Amino acid sequence: MKIAVAMSGGVDSSAAAALLKEQGHELVGFTMQLWNQRRGISVDENGDALPSRCCSLDDVYDARRVADSLDIPFYVLNLEKDFERDVVEPFVQSYLSGETPIPCVACNSRLKFASLDRMALSLGCEKVATGHYARVEYDEAANRYRLFRGKNHWKDQSYFLWELNQEQLSRSYFPLGEMLKSEVRDIARDANLYTADKQESQEICFVPDGKYSEFIDRYLDHEGRSDETPEAGEIVSTGGEVIGAHTGIHRYTIGQRRGLGIAHEKPLYVVQIERAKNQIIVGEMDELEEIEFTAKGVNWVAFDEPSEPVRALVKIRYRNDPALATIHALPDAHARVVFDAPQRAITPGQATIFYDTETAEEVVGGGWIVRG
Repeated sequence: MKIAVAMSGGVDSSAAAALLKEQGHELVGFTMQLWNQRRGISVDENGDALPSRCCSLDDVYDARRVADSLDIPFYVLNLEKDFERDVVEPFVQSYLSGETPIPCVACNSRLKFASLDRMALSLGCEKVATGHYARVEYDEAANRYRLFRGKNHWKDQSYFLWELNQEQLSRSYFPLGEMLKSEVRDIARDANLYTADKQESQEICFVPDGKYSEFIDRYLDHEGRSDETPEAGEIVSTGGEVIGAHTGIHRYTIGQRRGLGIAHEKPLYVVQIERAKNQIIVGEMDELEEIEFTAKGVNWVAFDEPSEPVRALVKIRYRNDPALATIHALPDAHARVVFDAPQRAITPGQATIFYDTETAEEVVGGGWIVRG
């Protein structure tokens, strides 16, 4: 096949390209320039640029070196404006609303796959390949593409792909879906690729130090929007008592314990963020537990929107274990998720993903957590 390969400059996408080349496919390499590290936003307290191991200019150079090594054509897509509009700005607004967003899902489905799809089709490519640890299979009986977890569950990235629609899945190709990380590095080493031992990125690409609130402060200041920076306010107990002060709601997340600055006989956690009242609500550990939540923007992958309740294993965070729940489809791509047992720190803004109950391998669907 003629395949468009997304090349991030990391070992996974590099190995995927090497594997496909070895299999005899005709490849066209693409990398996406997403975030301008030189804008003075991704800097430390001294104003020095923070190192990034994902989507930086260095990664573009690394991707080009791999493409040259594999002797495949290579293109750079400048998507900086699209990335800021579709990923960074919603990320900032979500924090300003008292949520804790995860931008990588929207980046994958709404930006990367959508852009690569367009370019791939324009060049006559049949598939778009990436280095994601996930699997796609076509179910001929159902006339439907199905999405599954990667064999390596610790590296599984199906959590970030649940928003892909049937058209996108039909052209998606994940060569690493059956592999372990060690096998992937071996492929890169055998192909003598520069990225074989490259360290992985662990943080959001445009916030490499993981200090989200400081990034938001700098971003708003850079854009001349400092007036949107959340002001200090009250920290209130679940009983309604004012017991402290916060420094801006964007600095807190559900389940947070450290940094509250409150002396109490028992540990206190953030259990709710009230944007309208500019309050952080805190309580004890058992007050973090909830039995249900509402999801918006729900995408059903395994089947069309169901008319009956669906039993599934539901994740509320990337590293959380899935828990049994019943999902009730609601109008306007919403759903109500009711767990069999209470779950801790269900956080608005995070993605939720539904897996089948038999094997926990197939992605049934997913959505965005909002407060119930």
